[in-house]
Amino acid sequence: MTTRGKIVLGALLVALLYFGINKVVSSGLIFKKAATESVLLNSIELPAANGGSRSNVVVPLAPLPSTTPAEKGTPVVWEVMAWNSQMAGMLANGGPRTTQGSSMAAGGLDMQIVRQDDVAKMQADLVKNALDLQQNPETPGLLVSIMGDGLPAFSAVQTQLEKAGTSLQIIPYSVGKSFGEDKLMGPKEWLDNPKGALGKTIACYLRDGDQNIALKWCADNGLKVNPDETTYDPEAVNFLAASDFLVAAEKYIIGKPEQRVKVVNGKNTGVKVDVVADAVATWTPGDVNIARQKGGLVNIVSTKDYSNQMPNIMVTTKRWYDAHPKEVEALMTAFAVAGDQVKSHPEALSRAADISAQVYGDKDKPGAYWLRYYKGVSEADRNGEVVELGGSKAFNFADNLALFGLNEGGTNIYAAVYKTFGDVQSRLYPRELPSYVPLTQMLDLTPLKKLQDKYRGKTLAPAEQQRFAADDEIRQSVSKRAWNIEFNTGQSSFTPAAERQLQQLFNDLVVAGRLKVAVHGHTDNVGDPQRNQQLSEDRALAVEHWLEQRSRSAFPEGRVQVYAHGAQEPVAPNATPEGKAKNRRVEIVLGN
Repeated sequence: MTTRGKIVLGALLVALLYFGINKVVSSGLIFKKAATESVLLNSIELPAANGGSRSNVVVPLAPLPSTTPAEKGTPVVWEVMAWNSQMAGMLANGGPRTTQGSSMAAGGLDMQIVRQDDVAKMQADLVKNALDLQQNPETPGLLVSIMGDGLPAFSAVQTQLEKAGTSLQIIPYSVGKSFGEDKLMGPKEWLDNPKGALGKTIACYLRDGDQNIALKWCADNGLKVNPDETTYDPEAVNFLAASDFLVAAEKYIIGKPEQRVKVVNGKNTGVKVDVVADAVATWTPGDVNIARQKGGLVNIVSTKDYSNQMPNIMVTTKRWYDAHPKEVEALMTAFAVAGDQVKSHPEALSRAADISAQVYGDKDKPGAYWLRYYKGVSEADRNGEVVELGGSKAFNFADNLALFGLNEGGTNIYAAVYKTFGDVQSRLYPRELPSYVPLTQMLDLTPLKKLQDKYRGKTLAPAEQQRFAADDEIRQSVSKRAWNIEFNTGQSSFTPAAERQLQQLFNDLVVAGRLKVAVHGHTDNVGDPQRNQQLSEDRALAVEHWLEQRSRSAFPEGRVQVYAHGAQEPVAPNATPEGKAKNRRVEIVLGN
């Protein structure tokens, strides 16, 4: 045989071997096709070709999980509140109990999802689980979902866990976040005049994320708050304690008065007054109940504005976490796969809503109800006033890299959220929360970094990014607050003491990730007016540059705008040093 003939014959043999092996493999005779093949993490890769005619498709639609329980795998329990941010977790599990074909089953986990709206019960369950694990390591682990801004208060359980020989541990992955669902609902006039809230009362579950929305709105608008739910301060925003977010809504709907002792300037007057709920901090279905049963309240501010405030954070015990590294990775992988499906495919989202309805167990709320308010809607309330209800987002893998600051040039957004609300709650409730556990003691990003390294270089479905038009000014302000950031005399450079104020400002603005930021510079009247005008602009620009250099991801192009006013808008007489100090200020306006 000639050399040319040998080459041709060799090529034919190679081709036959290649196609033959592929045919045998695809026939399933050697390798049985896995029922869960679509749920591996590599399904978060972008497809090579277009995914279809729908513009929102970024990953192929995987087969939906069956409804048959898998009944095998490492057992684990997940306690959740009725909260739409968990849609990706619901699909990952396939049902209240892990089902065949689900991404959770593919990871070798057998999860039972249980509704629990009582935070105190969640804490108690976690302590009991720690003790059970101590006695029997085969005890199913317990995961608890809480609002990200509520974790500092929740971390009060650390003392009890330490008595049980362990501590609190975060699963470094979030399945989603509230995006409008959690809110402060109040009288419409508060939108134009936040000071109208002074002397009024907000019903809420104290030391919870919903109250945090109200507290941050008060802080951003310079409104004093009365943390004592047993007294009434006519010069502050007051709170009415509720046992959960639904009861808070009910207190407004029923309108039953509560008797309080009136305090003025921190002194008990001995006068008793009746107060009712003028506003409510709540979430779905609390907001829906208000709109349908009474009406009269609109959204004052919500997690659509403070868009980074409420990622769904899961915690467990360090005892279970350390003993189950494979399960932790499998858990995160399952959530990542399901997150892409829920974000990209209406079929997957609809299925997740049906599972949510099963888990939450409200007979009058089928999957269509949870689906409707996951998306967020505008409805007319009982009085005909249009109000926004619901609103959530599911997270994928890239969203989590952004949340925990592992994307290029990123900022640990969650660290800013945790510190902001930990400081607020600790300051308002020093007796109940004298301190809170440092995030670094509970958050171990190693598993997330491991997955990041595993898939580095592959194309991932992108994280959702907030974009701002540079020439789009704020039309509806949410808040306005003056900051006394210290500058060197007559210059636009910061003093060393300014660092603390800038850091607090940074955290506050990171929480309000969806809002535009207007930085207004002001001076006192000392010196040349033109020079003051330039100085106020330079100082406002200095603040803008500091923020943008600190984090390009949190302060993308177009988010921050600068305005200079010189000495034209004093807030105090310039006749005294104190007045001049008040006039040398930077005002921050947040809005849409």
